Amino acid sequence: MNEVGFVHLRLHSEYSISDSIIKIPHVLNRALSDNQPALGLTDLGNTFAFLKFYRTAREKGVKPILGVDIWVKSDSNHDSPSRILLFCRTDNGYKRLCRLISKAWLNNSLKDRAEINFSWFNEDDAILGGKMSDDLICLSGGVFGEIGKTILKKTSSMNKEVSLLIQKYKKTFNNNFYLEVQRAGFFGEEYYIESILQFANSLELPVVATHPIQFLDKKDFTAHSARVCIANGEVLSNLGTQQRFTPKQHFLSQKEMIDLFSDLPGAITNSVEIAKKCNLELEIGVTKLPKFLVNSRLTLEEHLIKEANNGLKNRLKASIENAENDDDQFGKYKNRLNHECKIIIDMGYSSYFLIVADFINWAKSNDVPVGPGRGSGAGSLVAYCLGITDIDPLPYTLLFERFLNPERVSMPDFDIDFCQEKRQLVIDYVREKYGRESVSQIVTFGTMASRAVIRDVGRVLEMPYFFCDQLSKLVPVVQNKPLSLKDARKKEPEILKREIEEEGVRELFELAQPLEDLVRNVGMHAGGVLIAPGRLTDFCPLYQAPGISGYEGVISMFDKDDIELRGLVKFDFLGLRNLTSLAMAVSEVNRLFPTRKLSLKEFKMFDDTATYDLLKTANTIAIFQVESAGMRRYLKKLEPDCFEDIIAMLALYRPGPLNSGMVDDFILRKLGQQRIEYFHPDLKECLSPTYGVIVYQEQVMQIAQIIAGYSLGSADLLRRAMGKKKIDEMAEQRKVFLKGAKKRGYTATLATKLFDLMEKFAEYGFNKSHTAAYAVVTYQTAWLKCHYPAPFLAATLTSEMGDTDRVSLLVTDARQNGIKVLPPDINISSYGFTAVREVCEATKKNQTESDVNFIRYGLGALKGVGEAAVNNIISVRKSAPFKDFCDFCQRVDRKSVNKRAFESLIKSGALDILNNKGEDGRSELLERLPKVLEVVEQIELNSAQDSLFDEDISAEVIFNNLARVEIWHLREKLLAEKESLGFFFSGHLFDLVGEEAKKTSSVSLKNISVKPEPYWIRGIISAKRKQITRRGSVNIIEIDDGEAKVEINIFNEVFEKFNDKLKIDEFVTIFSKVENDDYSGGYRVIAEKIMDLVDMRIKFGNKVIISIKQEISELRLSDDQFNELKELFCSSEQDNESGLSILLKLEVENISYNLILPKEWKFYPTDFNLEQVKQSQNLHSIELSYS
Repeated sequence: MNEVGFVHLRLHSEYSISDSIIKIPHVLNRALSDNQPALGLTDLGNTFAFLKFYRTAREKGVKPILGVDIWVKSDSNHDSPSRILLFCRTDNGYKRLCRLISKAWLNNSLKDRAEINFSWFNEDDAILGGKMSDDLICLSGGVFGEIGKTILKKTSSMNKEVSLLIQKYKKTFNNNFYLEVQRAGFFGEEYYIESILQFANSLELPVVATHPIQFLDKKDFTAHSARVCIANGEVLSNLGTQQRFTPKQHFLSQKEMIDLFSDLPGAITNSVEIAKKCNLELEIGVTKLPKFLVNSRLTLEEHLIKEANNGLKNRLKASIENAENDDDQFGKYKNRLNHECKIIIDMGYSSYFLIVADFINWAKSNDVPVGPGRGSGAGSLVAYCLGITDIDPLPYTLLFERFLNPERVSMPDFDIDFCQEKRQLVIDYVREKYGRESVSQIVTFGTMASRAVIRDVGRVLEMPYFFCDQLSKLVPVVQNKPLSLKDARKKEPEILKREIEEEGVRELFELAQPLEDLVRNVGMHAGGVLIAPGRLTDFCPLYQAPGISGYEGVISMFDKDDIELRGLVKFDFLGLRNLTSLAMAVSEVNRLFPTRKLSLKEFKMFDDTATYDLLKTANTIAIFQVESAGMRRYLKKLEPDCFEDIIAMLALYRPGPLNSGMVDDFILRKLGQQRIEYFHPDLKECLSPTYGVIVYQEQVMQIAQIIAGYSLGSADLLRRAMGKKKIDEMAEQRKVFLKGAKKRGYTATLATKLFDLMEKFAEYGFNKSHTAAYAVVTYQTAWLKCHYPAPFLAATLTSEMGDTDRVSLLVTDARQNGIKVLPPDINISSYGFTAVREVCEATKKNQTESDVNFIRYGLGALKGVGEAAVNNIISVRKSAPFKDFCDFCQRVDRKSVNKRAFESLIKSGALDILNNKGEDGRSELLERLPKVLEVVEQIELNSAQDSLFDEDISAEVIFNNLARVEIWHLREKLLAEKESLGFFFSGHLFDLVGEEAKKTSSVSLKNISVKPEPYWIRGIISAKRKQITRRGSVNIIEIDDGEAKVEINIFNEVFEKFNDKLKIDEFVTIFSKVENDDYSGGYRVIAEKIMDLVDMRIKFGNKVIISIKQEISELRLSDDQFNELKELFCSSEQDNESGLSILLKLEVENISYNLILPKEWKFYPTDFNLEQVKQSQNLHSIELSYS
């Protein structure tokens, strides 16, 4: 570094979140191109990028100087903190900086920034000794520092104040304090430099030149300004953005900096001296496992062996009688256990297994549902014996080496599923056990993806949202991921066309492109929890997650990749809603049948015939992993009758296997319709569970072991190589495999064939350990639905009641399973859904599980009501049920139960019990609600009136004094239910036209199937959206007929022609092409023509029959009758050939006569016109004929 002229020490990267567009690899490449051997990183208020910068810089041969641009709290003005730069000289300096910045974020953060109290620097370091400022270098912050701000105030006492401040910093940091100067175009810079040089000379302090880099090139200033606007909710036309930053804040070369400060060569030289002083060496890549405390004289390793062996005995006693006396069986398990324990101990992971076992067993002991396993960890017998997993790996040939390979050193990684609602309890336990200073969750970073950045930039350019949203949807989605803007602009012709033809579009895309994929926000990892072998701040700083206060919001400043690089161990605490449903279902069963004492621990053999019958019929809504339409179709074909079939189906139902034909081969072989081939008798045991199809990664490993003599560790390396498709490595592996096969007596032809098959199926093969563990949850949910459908579906509804689409689906499924879903009832309903007995109390003793076939709707599932309102309602009614509507209005807390909640309760039917008209009284309650609330509030204000319900005033008096209200028609009632519940509950809009629709040639949705020719289907439009695909944009609508829902693809040409007919909650009949969908394994429906209800009547109807009953014996129409008919049939709206022909029947004295009407008279069959006839005094009935 002797020949270096200058080192940049002030740099914000994209990880400053709000004010930089610099990516770390790009800026390091720029430093290298200028022969800068060192570079400082000083993100604003955080160290998110420390390890990314440190690792990448070292890889590129640049010395990393790690620092932070930190806010310092002002004693005089709390709203105007100052800034300084802090750099780590040594490892101790790094640890102190970690503690300081963590303390600032956890104890002193405000308005998205953390502030350090200057006094903290002078505190004694009780851990490392010395002061907290030791081993740190401090730069004064230029015009943004406390000293600079004081100088720019230009007060009469400025000299004295600045001198005192400089003395304060000098005393704190000694020879590691530098006065910072910049020439970046900020207000007052030159005056500040002139002043600071005087203080530097008089007080003998060094001056250092820095340059605040926020973007790489000068041309990037506008993009940077857009980035700042996005972060702060501003627009580019706001000059405030321009004032905070300048166009000069780009990366300057050494020569440019030397020229810029040619009058201050010492300030340039000092940048190099600071870089020389900073010699931080971070330990990376070395695993730092937390310590597990053993309450005995045993070592960790001895304790692991003891616990595993005890667990083995307990597990086998539960599944095998006289297990210890069954030498063959017990010996097999014992050998496997010893083998695994040796590998775990040799690799140094005893502590890891014991820690995981401890918190999982705590969870189980404290009523926190835990999943049976997840990922490859289910292949470990030690994990099973310790209670980490709940599936025995031996019966299903699950391999330990797939999880922990002694020939490839890597951390084991148990992913653990906990009940969604109680997961935090386990994290709290871990935090208390290992110390709050040693446990945190992990940061994640959200980025500006291609579609999102178009909308963001459009906003800062003040373009209409709808316009920008349209443009964003032009970016094609490939494999569920939008293309980059660069690729989209090349590959999507519509984007190029609009850039040329429409003003502002090119500007938008060109401004958005440099911002794409920049870090936009900070979040918390879904499941990752860190447990450090000591204080976390010795390894990484901590941060307070936005919007989450207290310890639950404490997260690391390093993401999961950097945590691993630093050597810390991540434990995955994942929330699985199905475990919540299972626990609630078991609780519901035991509530209804206390003597049953059901427990999920009962599920050991997975051999219940009735459960497999349910799976065979694909009655699998709410069943874990098997409820999609495509999966249900394959279940019907497969007819699963054993647990291995479930495991295989979960592994096979993915795009790769579905497209490869593996699934069809598997099903045909299982059904005996295709020959099963094992390739060699030695592979029969390995391949028989999947009928000769290589389904699992473990099977690839076993074939390598059996045929070519691989160890399971080497076989795992082979599997990984096949998955990565590295040509050179695969060529070498092929040689090893063929050589091993030959040595073991197998032919080269067989070995080559098998290697080719393994290579092919490795692309599709799945981890059997994971699917086996998840198959347990599949079986458990299926068993509960089979034997306790009402409690199971009630629990599932409760766990998913925040999703109205799911609630609608589950209610429909419950009804299809013979369960009546009762409407919400203000005097009976709980917060969630509850299973209800069918029989009366008198016959209670004779009840069985099959008697429970009712579910009561939960109040918590109503839109606009909320938990606080429901809790208040339940609390109030404990003293006595609500008598009537006014009683309810008076007794509840109207701060908790607001007007919107009242309206939702009425529309849902929850208050039907409070009026004598039942559901016919809903319109009346809703109309009279404001007046009733007004009366109740007025009476409460009258201190002399204790109750609304005395002899003078009652609910009846109030209601009788209000105007009568018309009862809702069925359509109005259903739409009101949809507002409250999210779907039609007491009926369906399709019911209004269903009988008509059945008379046409259209097909019901549940009977849709793939056919060579298009045909008509019908339903009510329940949702619509637009989706961009590689083939262009497609509009998608969902139609619903009360029995099934189907998505229809409508391409642009058809959409433009029939768009006016596509209205939510309206009936349509669609001429559709139904074809196979290879991706999902189901079918895809494509619209060709669309008709609304009137179109359908005209298309499929024959004529309209209108009957007129004459009270006198006269075979002619009266003038009134004729004029009404003329007006109805000859109005301008119907003066065309699109209406239906009319047959007029004149009924005289029980004899019917057909009257001839003018040919040009047509009936246009709208609901309005039909209703006019029905309401007519002169015309008596009307019928649409479809024959």
